[in-house]
Amino acid sequence: MNIELIYEIYQQYPSIQTDTRKLKEGDIYVALKGPNFNGNEFALRALDAGAVYAIVDEMPNESELIAAELSEPGIKERLLLVDDALTTLQQLAKHHRQQLDIPFIAITGSNGKTTSKELIYAVLSSHFKTYTTQGNLNNHIGVPLTILSVKPDAQMAVIEMGANHQKEIESYCTYTLPSHGIITNCGKAHLEGFGGVEGVRKGKGELYQFLREHKGTAFVYADYDYLQPMSAGIENIIYYGISKGLVQGQIEAAEPFLAVRITAGLHATLIKSQLVGDYNLPNILCAATIGKHFGVPDQKIISALEGYAPSNSRSQLMEVGTNQIILDAYNANPSSMKVAIENFAKLKADRKIVLLGGMMELGEDSIEEHQALVELLVALGFKEVVLVGGDFAYAHASKAQIQTTPFTYLNNAAEAREWLKQLNPQNACILVKGSRSMKMEQVLDA
Repeated sequence: MNIELIYEIYQQYPSIQTDTRKLKEGDIYVALKGPNFNGNEFALRALDAGAVYAIVDEMPNESELIAAELSEPGIKERLLLVDDALTTLQQLAKHHRQQLDIPFIAITGSNGKTTSKELIYAVLSSHFKTYTTQGNLNNHIGVPLTILSVKPDAQMAVIEMGANHQKEIESYCTYTLPSHGIITNCGKAHLEGFGGVEGVRKGKGELYQFLREHKGTAFVYADYDYLQPMSAGIENIIYYGISKGLVQGQIEAAEPFLAVRITAGLHATLIKSQLVGDYNLPNILCAATIGKHFGVPDQKIISALEGYAPSNSRSQLMEVGTNQIILDAYNANPSSMKVAIENFAKLKADRKIVLLGGMMELGEDSIEEHQALVELLVALGFKEVVLVGGDFAYAHASKAQIQTTPFTYLNNAAEAREWLKQLNPQNACILVKGSRSMKMEQVLDA
């Protein structure tokens, strides 16, 4: 069945679902396959649960079809057979995108892309009907699902793109067709898949390449030198930064919430955010710049940025009893870990406790990168430190300086939770950070 016919069905039933556990009546079910599952096996169950159609690349066996037809005559007609269900999902997303003559803003980067996306969405949605990526639906399945969630009343769309290897962003661009793009930064994330920092820049730079080839617009942070050659040749570049760009600003305070002094671009002098960490300065300036570019009134920009409160374990500041906790356990890599530790060191507190979970996908650099963080903790004078899982177990043993430091090494978040429970600190400031797979938020479970 061709995409045009499937799109006609989608226009009647514009809700796509790939998980039968989340299926609602009236959804179109797309049967995806993975290493440990085959969505085709659940197609008839999806139809029985209320799906109007199921897109499959394998038909049920004859006996199942006969039984289903006896129970519900005509059910076979609601199975839409295609060559590959995932490819069809992506092609359907592209066809839908081509019907929407609105700005599609793509955002990628090693760190800060979800926070930036949420800030940009907050600013744009204060003035325009805006759709954006929900949660972390930023991969080869999530990106097309996000595009297909954009309704005809949309005036703006903000699409987050995650990647852990080269050519991934390039593939997303083929069906997202971004008109605008942001690379937040290029750091030490997914080094194993990208093949080093230069590989990260090349992979993230695929977004710039699409904008370059299609006369798109890039929003570029002027204070990251490496973004200048990466973005060279893009016809439309809008800068933002500390002293250059459409909107300019600098850190006013970060104790613990970040306040940004606006020096150019907005009729406001100070933005008092609810974000922890001076490393969020570029994210705030980016969202303000995009709002300014698209004509969002200044006061709406300010209100949106000040009103945004992070969630989902992303730089959350929590008050638990007498303790102040910074929970940043959604993700971690050497770059984000370093700035989080350095920011934590600047905060004023009589007692500080650090709990860090191991970092993943670093390949042959993993032990070295974990070692560098341990040495940073030593250099900054932290005394109460718990290092959990990953290659922290190997990092600490390689240098005499580290061996003499009484850090605690544990295997998992459950052990760290028990450690913290036994310690029962009072009036402490606590940093909890780690890769998603470490589930460091469980440290705070009662």
